[in-house]
Amino acid sequence: MKLSEISIKRPVLATVMSLVIIIFGMVAFTQLPVREYPDIDPPVVSVTTLYRGASPNVIETEITDILEEQLSTIEGVKTITSSSQEQGSVITITFELDRDVDQAANDVRDRVASVRGLLPREADDPIIQKIDVNAQPIMWLALISDRHNNLELTDAAERILKERLLRLPGVGSIFMGGERRYAMRVWLDSQRMAARGLTPQDIESAIRNENAEIPAGRVEGENREFTVRTRGDLATPEEFAAIIVKQAGNELVRLGDVAEVTLGAQDERTAVRWNGKPTTGMGVVKQTRASTLQVAETVINALPE
Repeated sequence: MKLSEISIKRPVLATVMSLVIIIFGMVAFTQLPVREYPDIDPPVVSVTTLYRGASPNVIETEITDILEEQLSTIEGVKTITSSSQEQGSVITITFELDRDVDQAANDVRDRVASVRGLLPREADDPIIQKIDVNAQPIMWLALISDRHNNLELTDAAERILKERLLRLPGVGSIFMGGERRYAMRVWLDSQRMAARGLTPQDIESAIRNENAEIPAGRVEGENREFTVRTRGDLATPEEFAAIIVKQAGNELVRLGDVAEVTLGAQDERTAVRWNGKPTTGMGVVKQTRASTLQVAETVINALPE
């Protein structure tokens, strides 16, 4: 008996079946998670090697080419991509889907170890990591203000907004982009340093020695005991400028005599702009099984007005 005959002879049954299909469709439409790509975990391994002070050409010839040649012989390799940039090499190896990612990472580690002696001695040991391809931001937030600079925006984002977003359901982690963290910048004057017989290493050593908190023991009484420490952590440009970097007889050479000390950004190598304006970006990464649309809606509703 065909389905059409059953529907004609039993209209009530056909109506009930139609309603059940409609209900299942409505439930699936409202409850099923939404993803941009299928839920698969392709085995991807990265190899990162730092070689401080080296140019991109040196990185490519002395590190990237050597590692690529060795990694290309691993079983199950699908694609290899590399990036040789100033002071570092990044190689990404994508394996076939049937390869176990842990075993693939072990194979990569063994091949890298076999050619470590061919890499420059000054280069750091290569770092092998398994990459989670799902750990990509589903949305970016831009922090812009006419009254506050990026240093202040970054500080507020990391102390207040980031912690608030991480507590939301479905949010896995937060990426910071274009952030500017507070740091004391010391701009050395080569002529003044040469006149006083100082080198950058002398300045660095003096700052490390003065900008430190040193335990000084304990003071014991009849009924009490106190821990004593020497406060040496400096916080203002004036305190840093007063550091003594050299003493020649009765003459004291302070840091402010050979350098300009300012409070600025720790690193300005990356930047994020929104509509042409510098900003601090926050990338929201959802948890693996969370719905993209629900997480995005939750984040938007949690943002302050």
